[in-house]
Amino acid sequence: MRQSTNPDGNGAVERFRPTSGRFTGIVLLVSAAATAVLSVVDSDSVIPEVGVGAVLVGILAWSVTLRPRVSLVGDDLELRGMVDTVAIPLAAVEELAVRQMLAVRAGDKRYTSPAVGRTRRALVKGKKAVADPDTAQTSRVAAPSYAEFVEDRVRQRVDDAIATTGIRRGSPEQVALGAGVRRSPAWPEIVALVTSAVGLVVVIVL
Repeated sequence: MRQSTNPDGNGAVERFRPTSGRFTGIVLLVSAAATAVLSVVDSDSVIPEVGVGAVLVGILAWSVTLRPRVSLVGDDLELRGMVDTVAIPLAAVEELAVRQMLAVRAGDKRYTSPAVGRTRRALVKGKKAVADPDTAQTSRVAAPSYAEFVEDRVRQRVDDAIATTGIRRGSPEQVALGAGVRRSPAWPEIVALVTSAVGLVVVIVL
């Protein structure tokens, strides 16, 4: 987790590292970049379709595996996805859970992020631990997972935000706060994906 000051003056920014996919994404991105460069340097050996396809794969690798991130930005929970960023007011969060991905309900709508999640194995172990309260308490204190840490931290910030506003959890007032959810398109990624996909079609057709 990285913590810094929000340039807008709304408080600290906490960015949580993704729990999976980064290694695969980096490998794909490096491989795609190398292939794209090779297609330009040695155009006689690498056909154009491979070079343009490598660019598309690289952009997809970045968008799918490296761009998604969960952050606490001022009074918002920020979920950065493949082609957009959703900012949810912390006080509007009605429920949240981290299973195979982070799921948040706000304003009677559900938002998800693949950036933080538990593996199937961890979920199975968690269910077994719940069946034995003594084991559950011991394992959680001894070795909490990073996904659990993120869930606990976000819950803490949500509880603080709700306490500050003075509203009751699950009340119509809290649901109304869901209208403050903001979705911002990731235009650079969208333009890059569309351009590279169209370029690949053109190269193949021509």
